[in-house]
Amino acid sequence: MSDRAEVFETVKAQIEPFNKKGVALTDGTTFAGDLEWDSLTVMDFVAAIEDEFDILITMNMQAEIETVGQLVDAVQKLKA
Repeated sequence: MSDRAEVFETVKAQIEPFNKKGVALTDGTTFAGDLEWDSLTVMDFVAAIEDEFDILITMNMQAEIETVGQLVDAVQKLKA
């Protein structure tokens, strides 16, 4: 099991292609607000994260994930 910092770095790397505005990424970075992603971008990104970590993020989980930190925590939980 990788530690949280490793998961954060991997998530950050996955965000980069979608980070059109070059926003500095922290646990508190929001997908809708800070990154200004629309629902299609979110769907593409979630698919990339699922492939990267070999996990399945349910629609219910997606609805609750608003920040990078929440996503990292969800990935860690699903990988455990």
